Amino acid sequence: MSRVHDMGGQTGFGPVPVDDDDGRFFHADWEARVYALVRALQRHGVINRQFDELRDAIERIPPAEYLALSYYERWLRAAEMLLAEKGLLPDDQDQGNHGDHEGPGGHESHGHRGDHRDG
Repeated sequence: MSRVHDMGGQTGFGPVPVDDDDGRFFHADWEARVYALVRALQRHGVINRQFDELRDAIERIPPAEYLALSYYERWLRAAEMLLAEKGLLPDDQDQGNHGDHEGPGGHESHGHRGDHRDG
C-alpha cells in the first residue's frame, strides 16, 4: 500500500529544494527537544528502539497534515499518536490541536521538509 510519505517517482510536486548544508543537525531548539523526547521514550521502552513504531506512526499521519509538517513536527505528531494509542496521554491531550503549522511553542518551524538524516 502506498502512503503519502512514499512520493518517489511521483510527478506534480515540483522540484526538490536543495539547500546548502549548513552543518547544523537541528535548526531550532525545539527540534533538539523533540529528538531528545523520542530518544527518552525509546530508552524507557515506550517506543521501540528500532524506529519502526515511530516510522509507522509518521506514515499514518493524514496526507494533508503530513505534507504541511516539517521533519521534526512529524516526529512530534507521531510520538503524540503513539502515546495516545498506548493510553499514556490524558483524554484532553490526545485530541490536541494540530491545525497550526508553527513549531512547538508557537515558534516558526525551520525544519527541512523531507529531510531524512537519521531515520
